[in-house]
Amino acid sequence: MSELEIDAVVFDVLGTLVDEPAGIRAGIRELDPSLDDPRIEQLLSVWQRHIEREQRRILDGVRPYLTSDVLDREAAQLVADAVGVDDPTAVAALALSGRRLPPWPDTVAGLARLAERFPLIGLSNASRTALLGLNAHAGLRWHQALSAEDARTYKPDPAVYQLAVTVTGRPPERLLMVAAHAWDLRGAQGLGLRSAYVSRPVGDPPTSSDRFDLHADGLTDLADQLDNAQGLSG
Repeated sequence: MSELEIDAVVFDVLGTLVDEPAGIRAGIRELDPSLDDPRIEQLLSVWQRHIEREQRRILDGVRPYLTSDVLDREAAQLVADAVGVDDPTAVAALALSGRRLPPWPDTVAGLARLAERFPLIGLSNASRTALLGLNAHAGLRWHQALSAEDARTYKPDPAVYQLAVTVTGRPPERLLMVAAHAWDLRGAQGLGLRSAYVSRPVGDPPTSSDRFDLHADGLTDLADQLDNAQGLSG
């Protein structure tokens, strides 16, 4: 691995910093408190498969760009239909569960520590409105938060990672993309960003062919590795 010299750290949000499945599970439970855990997991899968499928269709040009808010409403309607709930207010509340996601235990303190040394940028497939809500709910600390909505596409389209390059005004190789999803890091690598995989209970683990600059057990481990890679300033 070549020397790691970083001017800013770019974070994926959903799954990497917040527990997205936990927030959606809570929303499904509120929709129908009688549901047992196995049924909630089935409905969570319905939601996740819809989001993944529709984002892929948008990336493939099969469907025009729609914000994550629209896709969340569609997913919420699918879940509500599956359990026989036809209350529009309840469906709307479920659709907003994607903005009420709990942070992982090390997220808030880890971001605060990293923010002492680097500009931090959130880069999410969530819409601008959703990103504002989930950042506030989870207490995420950013110097800037960027939504894929500004590129009118979704990661791993290079146009989304280009948002971070443009905002920082730095070469891609001076930015470190951090994610719990190997597919996300591959997308960032395609534009020249450096890469750090952070292990989470959810996400997309690396394969044997992936070559990421850093592998960390969490944000504390990531901060330690960056200290070692660059040395403490001052």
